[in-house]
Amino acid sequence: MLPQARVRVLRYDGVKMKTGEHLNITKERSFHGPLPKVIQDAYTLISSMLREFQFLGPDGKFQTVPEYPEFAWFEGLVNAVTHRDYAFRGDYVRVSMFDDRLEIVSPGALPNIVTIDNMRTTRYSRNPRIARTLSEFGWVRELNEGVQRIYTEMQNSLLNDPVYSEPGKVKVQLTLENNIVARTIRRSEALEDRASPEVISSLSEYELAAVRLAFANGKVTARELAAHIERDRRTASRVLSKLTKDDELLEWHGSSPNDPKQFYTMK
Repeated sequence: MLPQARVRVLRYDGVKMKTGEHLNITKERSFHGPLPKVIQDAYTLISSMLREFQFLGPDGKFQTVPEYPEFAWFEGLVNAVTHRDYAFRGDYVRVSMFDDRLEIVSPGALPNIVTIDNMRTTRYSRNPRIARTLSEFGWVRELNEGVQRIYTEMQNSLLNDPVYSEPGKVKVQLTLENNIVARTIRRSEALEDRASPEVISSLSEYELAAVRLAFANGKVTARELAAHIERDRRTASRVLSKLTKDDELLEWHGSSPNDPKQFYTMK
């Protein structure tokens, strides 16, 4: 077991990382231990946080679309663990999930003769023993084969091509972009099944944000809404209370007004 064999998974609310009083990390877990277990545990957490979207297809039936094709992000994770530079200490594989993209960062520059331009056609393994071990789980392919299929899977899902970069020439970053525009449209269409267009159009910016969070995530808390709209929790609580009492769009769940676990759902 390598001491630097660690994968950290972070989920952010929004499209950029914030700090201080506006810190927008909604989920954070680190995984240590034998590499197969690290990968499996990270896979379980990431897949639980990815969203699926429904839309009405041309055949009149609802179709489910994943936020990203599973092969693309899982292959990116396995590649990061397999081909990272384990001599590069003090850093770890990091998966950052934003509303509009997923980023996988692997410590160390690209290995040997591999470059950003030729990685789809060039074969090389920095850590052949790790690659052989993980290949027994059916996870590891030749680096170029896996990268090429990531491109194919993203294209087949009508998503932008994956973006590989080398920030500072000391790490490799894979960025997968989802279709945030289509997702917003599908959310709006689905919301209109729960509330009339007139009601939705009458909502303030903060109220609409609260309703969308409750619909997309199944529930919303004052803390989550406050982080999302970048306002204090008291403001968020007033917004949620109005949606419960006046507009009757949300339903409150809790044992008392001071219940730390209270939350709101769509009615």
